[in-house]
Amino acid sequence: MSEHVYKKIELTGSSAEGMQQAIENAINKAAQTVKHMRWFEVVETRGHIEDGKVAHWQVTVKVGFTIE
Repeated sequence: MSEHVYKKIELTGSSAEGMQQAIENAINKAAQTVKHMRWFEVVETRGHIEDGKVAHWQVTVKVGFTIE
């Protein structure tokens, strides 16, 4: 196995559907410009409440990618 060096970026995705969709929205958008993404970790989860119900999710993730 070769050695790798990783760089981390922090992203916040949002969704009215749920936490997983918020994560996927952030990663899918970043994938348009960031190459070689390998892993992510959830570092923060927030939500917006309207009329006593969860209306919107925001999830902050750190994404690691290999440097060429």
